[in-house]
Amino acid sequence: MPGRVSNSGDSVVPFSSEVRDPVVYHIQHGLKPPISRLSIAWSRGNCLWVSFFRPENLDEEEEEVGGKVVEVKLSSGDEEFDDSQKRKIAYGSVSPFAVFQNQKNSILAMSKMSYHLDWSHQVMEYSRDVKSLLGYPSTAPSSVIDDPRTVLKTGEKPTCLKAAWELLEIFYADKQSHAWLPECLVDWLADYDSLLSTSEVTVHSKLVDLQNQLVNLQAVEDDCNYWEGISSALSVGWLDTAVKLLRLHGSYQVDQLGNRETENGLVEAVAVLISKMPRMRPELSKRGLGECFKTKPDFMKAWEKWRGHIAKLECSAFWIQCDHQQTRDGLRNLLQIMLGNTNSLEAATCNWMELYVSNFLYIRPFTMGLEGMYTLAQKCMQSRPMSNTHRLMGLIFGILGENIEVVLAECSREFGPWMVAHAIELLTAGSNQAEMLLHEERHNLGGISIEELHRLVYAQVLASHALTWQIAPVYLMSCMKQGIALLEILLYKQPVQHNRMLLKSLEICRMYQLDSISTNLMKIAGIYHWKHGRKGSGVFWLQQAGDELRLSRIAQQLFDYVGKSISDDSFKQWEGMIELLSSEARSAGGLEFLHKYRDLKKSLQKVRDGIATDTAKQAVESLILLMKSPSTPHCFWLSLMHDSLKLLNWRERPLLNVSQTNLLLNKLQELSMARLRPDFCETDLPPQALGTIRLALATNLGRAILEE
Repeated sequence: MPGRVSNSGDSVVPFSSEVRDPVVYHIQHGLKPPISRLSIAWSRGNCLWVSFFRPENLDEEEEEVGGKVVEVKLSSGDEEFDDSQKRKIAYGSVSPFAVFQNQKNSILAMSKMSYHLDWSHQVMEYSRDVKSLLGYPSTAPSSVIDDPRTVLKTGEKPTCLKAAWELLEIFYADKQSHAWLPECLVDWLADYDSLLSTSEVTVHSKLVDLQNQLVNLQAVEDDCNYWEGISSALSVGWLDTAVKLLRLHGSYQVDQLGNRETENGLVEAVAVLISKMPRMRPELSKRGLGECFKTKPDFMKAWEKWRGHIAKLECSAFWIQCDHQQTRDGLRNLLQIMLGNTNSLEAATCNWMELYVSNFLYIRPFTMGLEGMYTLAQKCMQSRPMSNTHRLMGLIFGILGENIEVVLAECSREFGPWMVAHAIELLTAGSNQAEMLLHEERHNLGGISIEELHRLVYAQVLASHALTWQIAPVYLMSCMKQGIALLEILLYKQPVQHNRMLLKSLEICRMYQLDSISTNLMKIAGIYHWKHGRKGSGVFWLQQAGDELRLSRIAQQLFDYVGKSISDDSFKQWEGMIELLSSEARSAGGLEFLHKYRDLKKSLQKVRDGIATDTAKQAVESLILLMKSPSTPHCFWLSLMHDSLKLLNWRERPLLNVSQTNLLLNKLQELSMARLRPDFCETDLPPQALGTIRLALATNLGRAILEE
């Protein structure tokens, strides 16, 4: 990237002389010279970390040691929107984009069923929803009383991004505007003329200066700036402004009507002619005057009649009776503008775009479509060139030249990935050529189209920021070729240690039916939590993922931790995690045994010695189920019977019948045979535990036989 960092005008890092117009970033690091080393590293987003280091062998008198790190934000110089406003636009445009994609897919599905449908209405709804996000609300308070000397009304603060969007809407999306494109450009210039130049004079800036001067002018008609402002406003079609300024003329004052009637009549006649100007448009704009005509024949008749009235007034003898020279010259200049005098229009306008609009208003009012508009724009640029080319100008020339590639390149270069990703829907709505160009699969792009490429670029921009990554899937899922693969990578890169981030990722998977990715994310989360000591969270996420293999391994580890004797102390240590486990074998794996053992422990704690209660019977049933269950390890049999001695030695009557007692005796016999194997593990029970259990079982067997 061509550029350098500098402090107080001195270059710290030299750059090659071959680099033309390098971008210079001035950094205030606050360290005293000399600077020995400089380190540059990427930060998040479009920021760099620049580290300044001082020499190690400093004098003892020097207090500053080490260095300093400064964050430098790289930008294109466009400060129209700050980061928070850009995020607001990004989030606000997600919903219109997603809704439009669903509508378009539905219409395409219906068109395959031999329905010839047009989605221009949906495109305009989408365009209006997005356009509403791109402006600034007016900060100036609105006055209840209208000041007659207020020439320009303060409205929404214009932005270049919204101006560019409206141009694309006018020429591509809004098919109804094609019949009156010149009038659409008049309205567009009225809203965005203030953006065309910050260093040169425009009609808007001229009127702003005039409005500030009106407060100090007693006789406005004596000031040349007053007549220049009216002629400039009229030349670009701001008819209401021209009429309002005309009626500030001193001849309208009551105390002067007696000796200035002719002068006042001429001013009023010109004001009426301006307000009655025929307009080839369906309806007037918010600041428009004139008479609207929707059909060309009606407009031509009205236009010829209106021009006849102007010519008649031009030849009138009343001009001789007008004693005020500035008024006479100013009004006749206004008539020349309305008659389409080229010299008057060039003198009244400030740049080629204003001259371009004035040509459509007064010289070529019957222009329809793009035919000849590009040639006229070139002529106007030669007549009224701009010293500093505004970034909107390249977009306008691309549109007028009907070159989609230039339009796309200008949108990308001047307005960034957001603009291209969303504006493609407008470009393809009004042009078959654009649709073929942008939707064609290209081998040099890996088989994807230009449309998908720009969506992927914008999604990558969103994914690089922690506050916008969650809306990137909306754009990735609209990319049929590579979107799902990149979305999978994006989801796997999100940190699983934060539950909110994990839940957000799982919600995205649920919305787009990515079940396999959702399962893998839960497995990753389970493994992470287990390895970092959060055992309960680890087991929970592995259960949600249905990971039988890892749950079984965890069960084996849990058996080792609890111990062979399953003592009360060791069991309490893990009882909390056992509470989290499901009782179903398929989801809990080998941990089913501990879950059932927990139930047995709770039942034994509730049993009171000598009283035959339902709890005691339930404890016996739990014991028998555990001894019969194949999931119960052999090393736990003796511990289970030892913990259940109170059930075997029940005073009132035997709780175990003959078959149940024989089952336990057979288990003891199997344990006796297992002692002969070298891999047998002794339990931590007292030495007399085995004899005590045998005696209790024998006693219970005898009592059970007698009872039966």
